[in-house]
Amino acid sequence: MRRDALWAAACFVSGLLLLAAGAYQHRWAPAPLFAGPLAIACAGVAVRRSRPLLSLGLGVVAFLGDFAMGPSLGTVLIVTDNLYAGVRYGPRALGRWMLGITSVIAVVAGVIAGALFRHWSAAAIFLVQGGLVGVTPVFTAMLTRQLQDQALSERARAEQVARLAELDRAAAVQAERTRMARELHDMIANHFSAIAIQSTAVLSRRDLDARAVREVLASIRENSVEGMAEMRAMIGLLRQDGEEPEATRRRVAEAGELAERAREAGLDVRMRVDGEARELPASVDLAGYRIVQESLTNALKHGGKAADVVIGYRPGLVTLTVDNPVDGAGRGLPGAGAGIIGMRERTVLVGGVFEAGPRDDGWRVHAELPTREIT
Repeated sequence: MRRDALWAAACFVSGLLLLAAGAYQHRWAPAPLFAGPLAIACAGVAVRRSRPLLSLGLGVVAFLGDFAMGPSLGTVLIVTDNLYAGVRYGPRALGRWMLGITSVIAVVAGVIAGALFRHWSAAAIFLVQGGLVGVTPVFTAMLTRQLQDQALSERARAEQVARLAELDRAAAVQAERTRMARELHDMIANHFSAIAIQSTAVLSRRDLDARAVREVLASIRENSVEGMAEMRAMIGLLRQDGEEPEATRRRVAEAGELAERAREAGLDVRMRVDGEARELPASVDLAGYRIVQESLTNALKHGGKAADVVIGYRPGLVTLTVDNPVDGAGRGLPGAGAGIIGMRERTVLVGGVFEAGPRDDGWRVHAELPTREIT
């Protein structure tokens, strides 16, 4: 990544300044030779996120070379970042191994120093230095990773609670709509029954005078007007409950905002739009937006590194493709599989095609949503 490359360049310049200031052990090696291990460690900084194991390996090589000549302060400090990156972004099991290895090395270094200098203070100094250089960055990386997993778990749990609340709300709305529909039926039936009875009476009785007929017709008109008014009011409420305002409608064109939020959460999202973006039907817009949102959420929980999003506009069709690597992280989180079921149901509701499953060494979500041209 560009940010890591810039950080590596800054570390290299800072290390050279420390060498120029004499911040290295003066043994047999002149100062310019220390630039070699320094450059190797900085190269590890440049690939700390994209290739964490390589970063760790370069840090080990740089430390060994630097220790054989000195060591130097700049290289040792940068190597701590190589250790942190390897554990933070590498395989999960690596952290436990590195914690054990660095702890043993720190203890052995303290014992050897105590034996050589024949004083317990030397052992304590080397033990503390070994802990600061090796154990501290490894432990910090493990702790940071654990906190991120906990945050993802809490986020997933919050999403589940929100989904349950939305389901409860939808059930309540549906129950209310059903009750209103029954009321509408009873109300219309009442008014029209009165109209039918009164009109039948007028037709069946021939002894009614003009005044009585007029009173019955006035009552029929009153029932008709009142029934129409109540029916219009009830239908208006039913429509209002079931429609989403156009101003707050979610759109596929707003997927860039989802990508930006995912980047802020630590996911490297690469987004591409094929074809010319156009206005889509409301149902397709909402379904596409939710599919991209759920896919990025799953990528953050189960992949945690990067995701490629491709939105394609074709004649009569919009395609959504989200690819992300899977490293096994987050598989134990609640809600596994619920997101895929929801995405498939949204796709089916608009008459589309949905696929989700492993692809190469990652996971792919692909949806094709049919559209109609809006004029």
